[in-house]
Amino acid sequence: MTAGPSAAGARPGWREALRAYAAPRVAAMLFLGFSAGLPFLLVFATLSAWLAQAGIERGTIGLLSWVGITYSTKVLWAPVVDRLPLPLLTRWLGRRRGWMLLAQLALAAGLAGLSAQDPARDLQAVVLLALLVAFASATQDICIDAWRIEAAPPAQQGAMAAAYQLGYRVGLIAAGTGALLLAGSYGWSTAYLVMAALAGVGIVTTFLIPEPERDSASAVAAVEARVVDFIARRAGWPGWLRSAGAWFTGAVVCPFLDFFSRNGVATGALILAFIGLFRVTDIAMGVMANPFYLELGYTLEQIGLIAKGYGVGMTILGALAGGFAVARWGTLATLVAGGLLVIASNLTFAALAWVGSPDLAWLALVISCDNFSAGFAGTAFIAYLSGLTNTAYTATQYALFSSLFTLPGKIIAGGSGYVADAIGWPLFFVYTSSLGLPALVLLALLVRRLGREGARAGSSPTM
Repeated sequence: MTAGPSAAGARPGWREALRAYAAPRVAAMLFLGFSAGLPFLLVFATLSAWLAQAGIERGTIGLLSWVGITYSTKVLWAPVVDRLPLPLLTRWLGRRRGWMLLAQLALAAGLAGLSAQDPARDLQAVVLLALLVAFASATQDICIDAWRIEAAPPAQQGAMAAAYQLGYRVGLIAAGTGALLLAGSYGWSTAYLVMAALAGVGIVTTFLIPEPERDSASAVAAVEARVVDFIARRAGWPGWLRSAGAWFTGAVVCPFLDFFSRNGVATGALILAFIGLFRVTDIAMGVMANPFYLELGYTLEQIGLIAKGYGVGMTILGALAGGFAVARWGTLATLVAGGLLVIASNLTFAALAWVGSPDLAWLALVISCDNFSAGFAGTAFIAYLSGLTNTAYTATQYALFSSLFTLPGKIIAGGSGYVADAIGWPLFFVYTSSLGLPALVLLALLVRRLGREGARAGSSPTM
């Protein structure tokens, strides 16, 4: 994700800014965003509701949330997607669209396979198919991010990102509200089969969009210099080993070296630690949300309409408010406010647990707080990650950041069912609230460190 226009550049007028949304590639991002958002809940919150209704124990549901770790490890194969051509598909569609189509076909097949399963009878098959869906979805994310960055000039990247976010939220509504309503009326098999059909939106879009033209001359100069140096210093190695080492150096090593060379080892490590911990609270809580609602006595239809429909609308409102806050007060202040809002919103779940009855007004209040805070904090976080990325290594570095910010939360979420069983729902949500405190401490340390470095350099921090 690019950082957008520089402060020194001229700001576009309202008419010019709105005209960017009429560009065909920006419109395409709506559908690609939908395709990216659709599978996420189907292997996370929606799947947990299905498992809860099938009588699967809470501890097992929590462990199955580890399927989502696939999204957090996509950086491991992002360099392969970025550089390895596929037989036939790359020649036919190009590198970006070829990988995108392969991922989307696997995604549709996995969802169709899930529709034919019964978790109570064959939980292992459900887990394996969920892993396939998650892996294909994470691969699709890599491809869509790369296409978005390469298919439009920097002036359109803001509109591309906005269109992607809108499409993504619509995909979440389909996979949350839509799937739950379908499951309540027609059963889970029908719900997942319809979701598999909706995966066709991404497939059709992939055929309609153009393959981006890659201007690599300036972007890969640093990569080529390191690769040439690698080969020159290993003249005694066999040719195949030198080629493999050169590929690994350019695809994997260079993006990491660039990040630490720009930030320093100590500051870079602090940044990565903060990224990994900032979203722990909402991720660790999220996997237990649907089992919590069901245990209180809410129906699937109520959860779908309020938690997954109205709630997504509140997320969009929070994201808009977060964007205004970033523009008005800056990324750092908005990150702090977002972190505090997420902690406070988890405490409203504790209050709902103390109430202990399926009151729709209480559910609407809790969902409002939770989703608004998530959208607010998410906007600031994306703005921050965008500023960290070097456009010479956008795909791999963005995959690193997006993988890292979900990994610790996914790991902790795996034990959330056991924690809820051990301490009860009210204390469980107090516990998830406390998980947000380390990130705020790291942010304070990072602000102080960047302030000192900026003072020595004669400039202000650029977060």
